[in-house]
Amino acid sequence: MSKTTNKFSPEVRERAVRMVLDNEGQHGSRWQAITSIAAKIGCSANTLNDWVKKAE
Repeated sequence: MSKTTNKFSPEVRERAVRMVLDNEGQHGSRWQAITSIAAKIGCSANTLNDWVKKAE
């Protein structure tokens, strides 16, 4: 049985999601915003995309 730990606090997740939603207009697409912000906070783009989907 594996135990997973959350590397990112809920506050970091919320801030990252907010950054995507606030800045997607400055990028060509939502995915470009996600990849840019994911690189800055140190998570994968797919992880951040999942957070955004859950937040919506």
